[in-house]
Amino acid sequence: MYLGLDLGTSGIKALLIDDDQGIVASAHADLHVVRPHAGWSEQNPQDWCEAAEKALLALKASHPKEMAAVKGIGLSGQMHGAVLLDQNAQVLRPAILWNDSRSYIQAARLDADPQFRAISGNIVFPGFTAPKLVWVKKNEPEIFAKIHKVLLPKDYLRLWLTGEYLSDFSDSSGTAWLNTAQRRWSAELLSATDMDISRMPDLVEGTEQAGRLRPEIALQFGLPLGTIIAGGGGDNAASACGVGTVAPNRAFISLGTSGVVFAANQQYSPNAESAVHSFCHALPDMWHQMGVILSATDSLNWFAKICGQTPPELISELGETLQAPGGVSFLPYLSGERTPHNDAILRGSFIGLGHESDRPALTQAVLEGVAFAVRDNLEALRVAGTEITQATAIGGGSRSLYWLSAIATISGIPLEVPQDGDYGAAFGAARLGMIAAHNLDPVAVCTPPKIAKVVEPVVQLVSAYEEAYQRYKARYPAARA
Repeated sequence: MYLGLDLGTSGIKALLIDDDQGIVASAHADLHVVRPHAGWSEQNPQDWCEAAEKALLALKASHPKEMAAVKGIGLSGQMHGAVLLDQNAQVLRPAILWNDSRSYIQAARLDADPQFRAISGNIVFPGFTAPKLVWVKKNEPEIFAKIHKVLLPKDYLRLWLTGEYLSDFSDSSGTAWLNTAQRRWSAELLSATDMDISRMPDLVEGTEQAGRLRPEIALQFGLPLGTIIAGGGGDNAASACGVGTVAPNRAFISLGTSGVVFAANQQYSPNAESAVHSFCHALPDMWHQMGVILSATDSLNWFAKICGQTPPELISELGETLQAPGGVSFLPYLSGERTPHNDAILRGSFIGLGHESDRPALTQAVLEGVAFAVRDNLEALRVAGTEITQATAIGGGSRSLYWLSAIATISGIPLEVPQDGDYGAAFGAARLGMIAAHNLDPVAVCTPPKIAKVVEPVVQLVSAYEEAYQRYKARYPAARA
């Protein structure tokens, strides 16, 4: 058996697979984000451990024999978060999360330093880890002075599981401190933020061994003593391992809390000006390009909460067949935006409201707005040299065929829908645990799933949606103002 642990923003998932990569069992525990000020987004790292404990104890209770047969564990997690620890490994303050935009001024100053784009291959986005540390030094100097180690969220779970300070290259690519081409920490970039390598975890590939389970943890959850922990990956790289996006010309579109357009690359191909992320993959000698929407299903969840409905209830009001674009536009910038705008203070809006604008019309606008943002990301990837002609759809939002039909029509690319199953980050993490436990060929393990259907563009609506997309793009300057 192999175990994947995925630390998301809204919850943690534990997934068991067997030698044939069949899913044996899974468990979930909820997490909550704290927003003490506008633009802030925090969580208590101890809550992650407690949620992981809840999920693992549930698996132990339901599948004790299978837990006792685990040979490898893989970790995945939300990227960019800053977990600050003192010399006793105690948390100094709540973790600052990926969708926290407080450090936009610090990010802009770092990004103005040419060495950051040159060495990391990326814009220094406000959500990245490095500007968060600059913000802490300025605003909480007493905390900054006590920092012994900075960990990413999943690697804090690793510390709890193994007692080791370790990370992988894919997750560390999102800190703005990594030399992405050479797959090592950059002393120059760390120094530019008054940090140094001694405060960083050691680095391994996502497929390599990165610690072993502590005896007390193994006993608590009924796991074998000394179980190997894989390096793992950031959530998107782990999802790529789960859905088989591990070879050139493979791509996926993920509709989760954030939205992601992800393409695997055999070589490092940075193009920071496009606001496309160029990161290491979780597999050796692989990189990837990625566009990120900060509020994908988060936009629909926000609207559903206001309406007192669930997202599926709202979508059901639209029917099963894609409609012509509506008269209302929604700009899904609830937390600012990464690709293509790199704009932390940007905020969302409805435009074109009229007396006739009922709830279904606004739901349709939200779905279309996110779909237009996906198109923006595909265009940015095209500028960065990656042409995507077909993609696999994953994430909670991909359960809506209406939404997928809108994305396919707006983007002009077919979307593959996998057969029923869980191919997300927890599954990818479990695969990485399997690879690390037996030193297996990563590409042979991380195969694509069987496809249940392909959602094609609705040809008769392509022209109308192209016009609607151009209107959407023209409304960005007004939202910025």
